[in-house]
Amino acid sequence: MIPDSLSSSPLEPLLTREYDTEPALVHERLRRAYGPVAPVDLLGVPVWFVLGYDEVLHVLQNAGERWRKCVAGWRAYTEGRVPADWPPLTLLAADNTGFQDGDRHRAGRAAWDAALRPYQDPAHPQAQLMERAILRYCDELIDVVTEGTSTGLADLSAQYGRPLPLMVAGRLFGIGIGRGDDLVMDLWRLLDGPDSGGAYQRLHATFLELATVKRRRPGEDVPSYLLAAKPDFTDDELARELFLLPAFLDFTGSLICNAVVEAITNPRLRATLSTGAVEEAVNRVAMLKPSIANVTLRYARADAKLGNFTIAAGDPVLLSIAAANNDPRFASALGDDTVRSTRAHLSWGAGPHRCPSRRLATQITTIAVRRLLERFAALGLALPPDQLPWRPSPFTRALRSLPVQYEVRPASGPRGRSDAQSAGGDSGREPSDVPADAPADNRRAARSSLWTVLRRLRGGRRDDQPGA
Repeated sequence: MIPDSLSSSPLEPLLTREYDTEPALVHERLRRAYGPVAPVDLLGVPVWFVLGYDEVLHVLQNAGERWRKCVAGWRAYTEGRVPADWPPLTLLAADNTGFQDGDRHRAGRAAWDAALRPYQDPAHPQAQLMERAILRYCDELIDVVTEGTSTGLADLSAQYGRPLPLMVAGRLFGIGIGRGDDLVMDLWRLLDGPDSGGAYQRLHATFLELATVKRRRPGEDVPSYLLAAKPDFTDDELARELFLLPAFLDFTGSLICNAVVEAITNPRLRATLSTGAVEEAVNRVAMLKPSIANVTLRYARADAKLGNFTIAAGDPVLLSIAAANNDPRFASALGDDTVRSTRAHLSWGAGPHRCPSRRLATQITTIAVRRLLERFAALGLALPPDQLPWRPSPFTRALRSLPVQYEVRPASGPRGRSDAQSAGGDSGREPSDVPADAPADNRRAARSSLWTVLRRLRGGRRDDQPGA
C-alpha cells in the first residue's frame, strides 16, 4: 500500500545492514515498490527518499526557488518534532553557504568560487604548486607504506586515501598538518553521527581561531582568499564557512579508495588505465560509486508533485545521487565493459549548490590513483569485495578500511626527493605554524604525529584507525 503522506503509514528504515553492504539492492526494492520517490525512516525521522535521475536533477536545479536548503524550511523541525539529538541535525543546521538560500547563498558562493579559483585554474601558480605538492605527498605516503619491503599488506584507506587529503588540507588552510588529524577525525564524527555535537564544537573552536589568525596575518590560503573576496565575513561566519572544506576533502579521500577498488576488481577498467585514461576512469567511478551517496536534505517551499507523490510544503527530501546515477532511465545507455562514461551524472551536484571544487577533487584523485599504478607492479584486495567494511552514514559511501596486498615495481624504491621536486621549482612545501626559516627538524615536526600513526599501521597496530 502506497501512503498518501509521510505520516500515514509505517516507514521502512533506510539505514540497515543491507543498506551498508548492498545499497543498490535497497534502491531497486524501493524503486519497484514506490517508483522514483519513496517514504523512508532516516534514523527515526520520516523523509522522502528521491531515487530517480529526473527527480533528483529537478530538485537540485530548482534549489532556492522551489526547494529550500536552510533547515528553517523544514516544518517538523520548526514545530519541534525533530529530536534535538538526532545525529544529522548538527550538520543540517550549520549556518554556512552549504545550507543557505537566496542572496546569502549567492554572496557566499561567489566568495568560495574566488577562493578556490587559484587552485583550479591550470595557469595559476597556486594550481601548479598544488599539482606538484599532491604528487610529492603521494610519493611520501607510498614510501612509508613500502619502507624496506618489495611485497606486503597495507590498508590504503588509513595509509593513503585518508592522509593524502589531510596533507592537502594543510596547504589549503595554511596550517601545519599536525593539527589536521584531529580535525578530520571530528569531521567524520560530524558526518557519520557519533558525538556529532561535540565534534561540531571542537571544529568550530579550531576554525574560529584560524579565522582570527588569518584576518590578522593573511596568507596564500583559502581562509585568506575568502576574506579577500568577502571582507564583511565576521570571524564566526568565516569559521562556519570553513566546515565545507574538510568535508570536500573527506569525500575526495573516499573517492580515491572507491577508484582503487574499481581498478583492482574491474579487469576491463584496469586495462584502460594502463593506456593513461585515469581521469576518465575516475569520472566513471564518481558516477557509479559516488562517495557522496546522498546529499543533505532539501525542503519543499510549497506542495510539489514528485514521482508518484505530492510532497507537502515543509517536507524533507533526501536526494540519492547513487540511486539517480544508476536509474535505468539514465544508466541503461552505459555499458559495463568500457571506461567511457558521461559528464551528465549528478555526483558533483547541479544547480546553485553544485560542487565548487570538482576540478581539484578530480585532480587529487587522478594523481593518487595514477601514482599507485606507477609505483606498484601489482595490487590485489586482501578481502573479498563483498567483505570490505563500509562506514555507516546517511550521506557518504566510504570504506572504513581498504586492505590490499602489494608488490613494489622494481625501479620504484623509497626516495629522498620526489619526482615533483626533481622537476625543479617550488616543491610544494605545505604551510606550517612554524617559520619557514626554522630548522628542518622543526618544520617536519608539524607532520610527526601523522607519520607516527602511519608507521604504526605499517607495523600492524590499528589502534588509531577510526571506526576500528
